[in-house]
Amino acid sequence: MSTAQQTMPAQAMRTRTSRFWEVDTLRGVAIVMMVIFHFMWDLWAYQIMPDLVLYAGFWKYFQRTTASLFIVLVGVSMTLSYRAAVRAKGNTDGLFRKFLVRGLRIIGIGVAVAVVMWAAGNGFAHIGVLQLIGFSIIAGYPFLRFKWLNLVLWILFNLIGGIFILISELNLIHTTWLVFFGLTPRYYAPPDFFPIFPWFGVVLLGIFIGNMAYDEQGRRFPLPEWGDFFLFRGLQFLGRHSLLIYVIHQPLLMALLMVTGFIPMGF
Repeated sequence: MSTAQQTMPAQAMRTRTSRFWEVDTLRGVAIVMMVIFHFMWDLWAYQIMPDLVLYAGFWKYFQRTTASLFIVLVGVSMTLSYRAAVRAKGNTDGLFRKFLVRGLRIIGIGVAVAVVMWAAGNGFAHIGVLQLIGFSIIAGYPFLRFKWLNLVLWILFNLIGGIFILISELNLIHTTWLVFFGLTPRYYAPPDFFPIFPWFGVVLLGIFIGNMAYDEQGRRFPLPEWGDFFLFRGLQFLGRHSLLIYVIHQPLLMALLMVTGFIPMGF
């Protein structure tokens, strides 16, 4: 070990060489919230709790908070990957290719999930959360160098998204070719819907937060090392395996409801 490494504070070394516990913990929180909401959706969809109201009141905002947290963290994580590459190599050579491959892989998984949902009779998700995340990992790459521009774009995407919702509510759109942008037929109601406007803007907000909160040396803000606290360790585990959990959690919930007799076998 070099003299510089020996004299470097242990806190700084951990910050520069490991994942940030707070990011994985927050992603774990988002995953837990997602599983809770989807479990409630199953209870409603299979008439176990038919009077449950999911798209108004508490559960509406619970779902929006869950999605917003998860998608903001996509942007934050992108900045961390970008800065880790700069720290390790001094440049970003080959980094876009990694983002491209990962983005396409997540889009592919999202399409596969959408096909399964469609085959199960739940409608087709043209742009669900996984498709959005995959797209954002690719399209967000050029914005990783910017800070305040991303905040401005987040506001702009929200404004445009609101206008698109109004246009859709006025029944001015009669095709599904524009749903990727947030322009939909009036009664379009897919099971999973995260259009580019406004949701790509939420990723850009995450990039803004990531660039403000972290640099090549690590955190820009003081934070206790609470990552070893047992509850946070469990959430970090979930956060590090969020894609796998997203893919398998719904079949596991269905199996649980079948085993407990709430849904008949072979429903």
